[in-house]
Amino acid sequence: MVIASWILGLHVINKKTEKTHLIVGAFFLIIPWILVSMFFGLGPPPEKATGWVATATEQQVRYSMLVVAGIFVAFGFTLLKEKLKNDGENYYSLLGFIAIIIAIPLFILDMLFWGFSLTESYKILVSTNTEKLPDWFKPLRVIFGMISVVEVSLTYLAITFFAVSMNRVGWLGKISSKIYILISLFAFMLIVLSVFLPEPFITAGFAAAIPAIPFLMPYFMGVNLLRKAGDN
Repeated sequence: MVIASWILGLHVINKKTEKTHLIVGAFFLIIPWILVSMFFGLGPPPEKATGWVATATEQQVRYSMLVVAGIFVAFGFTLLKEKLKNDGENYYSLLGFIAIIIAIPLFILDMLFWGFSLTESYKILVSTNTEKLPDWFKPLRVIFGMISVVEVSLTYLAITFFAVSMNRVGWLGKISSKIYILISLFAFMLIVLSVFLPEPFITAGFAAAIPAIPFLMPYFMGVNLLRKAGDN
């Protein structure tokens, strides 16, 4: 994927043109899925405490890499926001930037909970031969469930705003920008409705909130922008 990115447009960075912010920002949006692609051999996280503890290091590596992925998304959109501002679009890019800088810290907090707090809790359960988490832990999981809803919703909103901004400066065509906007708004609605409505909205919202899924749109944005930089 790195080699493909280089061929696609990353090589232009050697020319040290005004496109540097655009190229680096675009590549930063691709990096999260370079990291996420490593997960497919691991499978989903275990559902039971014993399985989670048996693969504790694996789970901690998984969620640590997701933390790194979130950081790269924040850096990527920040660089693009500055380039968009220089190109004359500062309204929608600013809205997207505000949304993403609120979303990513919440995302990091959520991933640290799953990777480390939950792992240590499961270790205690297994060591004491207890089958279920204590009652006090349930409200904590509800809180982090709502944190997930907020951060994922904001991430989809940020993608929407940046798609509009990129279209206004000509980085994205009308059709591609509309695709990003419609998919992101649809996912945003699923996430929000899943809090208040029963099935199938709960399952649909859960699927849209899987950590790697919100990063798909930034990934494709990065690919489009690198290709644009490489063609010009």
